[in-house]
Amino acid sequence: MSYFGKFYLVGLDARQAADWLFSADVSRPPGSTVYTCMLNRRGGTESDLTVSRLAPGPPASALAPAFEGDGYYLAVGGAVAQHNWSHISTVLQDRKFRCQLIDSSEDLGMISVQGPASRAILQEVLDADLSNEAFPFSTHKLVRAAGHLVRAMRLSFVGELGWELHVPRPACVPVYQAVMAAGTKHGLVNAGYRAIDSLSIEKGYRHWHADLRPDDSPLEAGLAFTCKLKSPVPFLGREALEKQRAEGLRRRLVCFTVDEAQLPTGGSGTPSLSASSRKVPMFGLEAIWRNGQVVGHVRRADFGFAIDKTLAYGYIRDPSGQSVSLDFVRSGDYALERMGVAYPARAHLKPPFDPDNKRVKGIY
Repeated sequence: MSYFGKFYLVGLDARQAADWLFSADVSRPPGSTVYTCMLNRRGGTESDLTVSRLAPGPPASALAPAFEGDGYYLAVGGAVAQHNWSHISTVLQDRKFRCQLIDSSEDLGMISVQGPASRAILQEVLDADLSNEAFPFSTHKLVRAAGHLVRAMRLSFVGELGWELHVPRPACVPVYQAVMAAGTKHGLVNAGYRAIDSLSIEKGYRHWHADLRPDDSPLEAGLAFTCKLKSPVPFLGREALEKQRAEGLRRRLVCFTVDEAQLPTGGSGTPSLSASSRKVPMFGLEAIWRNGQVVGHVRRADFGFAIDKTLAYGYIRDPSGQSVSLDFVRSGDYALERMGVAYPARAHLKPPFDPDNKRVKGIY
């Protein structure tokens, strides 16, 4: 995962800058890691990322620069580092915050070890207690991996028990080799981004650029939990979110699973039942039908191997122009149209895979 952007936000005004930049409350004790969004003035989502609070500590290194005031470590998704850098830099300049943004993307590698055996594997590599009590979810620590100092974060983008290891560049190869050697007896294998796409869509985790864009608000995307609206702390985009919440959401991001039967669209535009096809390939931009009307289009789709169905996410609207309530979502009869063929689909208010979020807690 070394293509991730890795920035440090440090300085006398870093805490004020973080409060303004990030929709979630990231001013938590050092050692905490928070999933958050960054918004624009319209309440649109410029980024989703993790922000880890740092403690002033040993001399500067790739894992922690020397700083006065407060410090945060930002890990942003692949291929969007420059976009994040530009957004943060612009905000810091406009608000005249006394802090520094440091790009360490080329200085750090990142290995994500995920799955039921991740704790057992990493316990052989890291000199730290990885139990739930000693290393809770959404926390980070500086630990040694095969003798090399790394930052371990207990996080997951695939819905499993797991950790990310943020590794100084010279140590990447030996740490990777140590992890793979420890994982041999547990069946550890390398996995790529297609696996991440499939696993993350099953778990309902959002992809910025597909599920989230600068014209999508976190409220519409089901990410209200990333917004500190219950606190009095101002943040960029807050007024737009409060207005949107008061007026009602005009669209919502909805999860769909595709059933087996396919519905060819006849000349009247009304789908009719036909043959069965379980593994329906969908990739995005397919039309979403509700009760015979198109109400949106798919933003992202993939096959979910754990549930053995195609999953798709897309924003839907009420054709009458009214706000989209949860009852509106529940009450519809849906189909997704691919290449002129409409397939019956079921809408879900929670991800169909592990809706109780047990796996990230290590409960299998």
